Amino acid sequence: MDLSQIKTIVFDWDGTLHDSMKIYKKAFLKAYQYLVDHKYALKKDWKDEEIHTFLGKNPKEMWEGFEPKLTKEVIDIVSPMISKSMEESIQNNEAVLYPYALETLKYLKNKGYNLVYLSNSKTYYMNAMDKSFNLCEIFDMMLCSEMYSFIPKKYILERVIQSLPKDIIVIGDRDLDIETGIYNQALTIGCSYGYGTSKELEKANLQIQDIKELMNLF
Repeated sequence: MDLSQIKTIVFDWDGTLHDSMKIYKKAFLKAYQYLVDHKYALKKDWKDEEIHTFLGKNPKEMWEGFEPKLTKEVIDIVSPMISKSMEESIQNNEAVLYPYALETLKYLKNKGYNLVYLSNSKTYYMNAMDKSFNLCEIFDMMLCSEMYSFIPKKYILERVIQSLPKDIIVIGDRDLDIETGIYNQALTIGCSYGYGTSKELEKANLQIQDIKELMNLF
């Protein structure tokens, strides 16, 4: 794979740069307990691997995958519970990036690459992460799903791609990220250390086992 012409690197956030389970698991279990207490769900001991499957999806996709039968009224109660818990965790400096994630981003920034943050998240989450890690000093563009009414990431990138220096590569840990790159005729790198399965990353042009590998590739 020839990376010599790459000018723009589009990064997923959760599972690629941010070790999301550190704050998401607690938030998810809190919301799930509410569902159990109010008879909307049966009591269950969740495994980390099961909770992983929700990461990287936008809220609409997450709730459809979790329990399609939940009403909008119930989702409107538990979704803000997750948001509030995660925001509090970020504000309490509990959010953890993968080792060398910031160093890798700064390395790429200093090399002159145009860096784009593209997350399937709500705006509050992106802004909280920005504030916690000074991301606006690193990323040239920061985008999240809520800014575009939670349309799929591939369509968000499609809307802004004409303004980005070519060539482009998309880096992420889920099939949604690889699909985003392929749909927009960009190269892709799958992060096998994240929350996706090996099958999800099969179509990636390249796979890495550690974020710091990017410092050897670029």
